[in-house]
Amino acid sequence: MAQLDWAKEHVERYRASKGADGHIWTGFDGNGNFPCLLLTTTGRTSGQARTTPLIYGRDSDNFIVIGSQGGRPKHPNWYFNLQADPRVAVQIKDDLFEAKARTANPEERARLWPMMAEIYPPYDEYQEKAGNGRVIPVVVLTRVQLCKAI
Repeated sequence: MAQLDWAKEHVERYRASKGADGHIWTGFDGNGNFPCLLLTTTGRTSGQARTTPLIYGRDSDNFIVIGSQGGRPKHPNWYFNLQADPRVAVQIKDDLFEAKARTANPEERARLWPMMAEIYPPYDEYQEKAGNGRVIPVVVLTRVQLCKAI
């Protein structure tokens, strides 16, 4: 399935401007100021890099994203990709770094979900819409600290 045109265009603008155009997304209706990062995963079957713009929040030194897919009945492809390979690339404005992704445990999710729903209120509607017992994943992105040998 091809990435939606709006998302592809968002990624292109974000990269070309180093986040000056695209870091803040106004939403589909133009009523909002939502911070966005670019998440690049490795395709679990293709092995190719796949980049998705996502609304994010911060929790201490970690970045938080939600695998909502607008409340559809299944998780987004990027989520399945990071389950297969948790090493990801993240771009926030002009800061590009490697990170390790993991799904928040239930206690973390209980704490982080309200924070993310405050940033982007439709998440609560998406969770209701998802149905079939689908729990929309909260993903924690931790910057990889590169160490030099002593």
